[in-house]
Amino acid sequence: MREKVEKALNDIRPHLMADGGNVELVDVEDGVVKVRLTGACAGCPMSQMTLKQGIEGYVKRAIPEVVSVESV
Repeated sequence: MREKVEKALNDIRPHLMADGGNVELVDVEDGVVKVRLTGACAGCPMSQMTLKQGIEGYVKRAIPEVVSVESV
C-alpha cells in the first residue's frame, strides 16, 4: 500500500510545490497515512485544510483502504 500512497502523493505534489510547499510520506499503518508537510506548507495557517480537504480527500478517493491522513 505504501507504493500506492506514494503514487497518489506524487499526483498532488505539483500543486503543493506551486505554492512553495511539499509533502513527505512518513509511514502507512492500518490504513492511516502519516505525512509531514514541508516548505511553505509547514508554517501555513491553511495547512490543516490542505491536509484534510486536499491531500486526504485525494488519497482516500485514489485508495479506498485509506482511513485517514495525519500530519506528524
